[in-house]
Amino acid sequence: MKPLNRPDRLAPGARVAVVAPSGPVPEERLGAGLDVLRGWDLDPVVAPHVLDRHPSFDYLAGTDADRAADLQAAWCDPSVDAVLCARGGYGVQRMADLLDWEAMRAAGPKVFVGFSDITALHEAFATRLGLVTLHGPMAAGVDFLKNARAQEHLKATLFAPETVRVIASGGTPMVPGRARGVTLGGCLALLAAELGAPHARSSARGGLLCLEDVGEETYRLDRYLTQLLRAGLLDGVAGVLLGSWQECEPPERLRPMLADRLGGLGVPVAEDFGFGHCEGALTVPFGVAAELDADAGTLTLDEPALR
Repeated sequence: MKPLNRPDRLAPGARVAVVAPSGPVPEERLGAGLDVLRGWDLDPVVAPHVLDRHPSFDYLAGTDADRAADLQAAWCDPSVDAVLCARGGYGVQRMADLLDWEAMRAAGPKVFVGFSDITALHEAFATRLGLVTLHGPMAAGVDFLKNARAQEHLKATLFAPETVRVIASGGTPMVPGRARGVTLGGCLALLAAELGAPHARSSARGGLLCLEDVGEETYRLDRYLTQLLRAGLLDGVAGVLLGSWQECEPPERLRPMLADRLGGLGVPVAEDFGFGHCEGALTVPFGVAAELDADAGTLTLDEPALR
């Protein structure tokens, strides 16, 4: 697995577009997120359909066509330096194949931020555009609005990425050791659901796979991991980083299953890495060459996430 193309970092005054590819966005949270971005001396613009609701399915922010049109227009707008997702939820997989990937590739690289359901877009941006993306807090997310660590780590990654080349979790090793590879991953349920999709990769060989999830029972997480194993996605993976398992079952029930499913890979596995649906979530770039030290709980990037 090779490192991907890094977009340029942001500078004061940069224009950032906020889009809603998945679930509906609460207006008050969006407003608060825009205030944070303006406080960073950014110029946020809201895509036309961000506050829409699908006429039939209340779990979607507008129609599939409108959500896709917002993302594509923002990406292809030469005045926009970054595209930030407002929230996750569900819906990316319904609209990803409506995007004109050739037009988006021609528009050139820019910063893309999101997590959770946005995992499907991280995969697509990697395979279709060959682009580094940021797995980090979203503009209308509760953690982004209320947690200083989440805000500051994302801000540093956007404006001064050389200052966060070492991502330290403070976590513990499930399987000790060091490994080198290219970062990838996201929400476990989405990675399992993406298997076989047109824009999903078939192998994490040579990768440092980041996994997290929210609100899932242990048997379901077992099923997702088993599906990845049976599909061969984990063949040749270099290492695994486990993020948060917010609103999942207690660690004493969850950890044995994770060790059972991942311990046989024979690679370092780091726990409690502090990314995902947790309070104070760290921003992790995908598509960057790095070294995982599971014993120390650190991920050291070969280069800053952004140029």
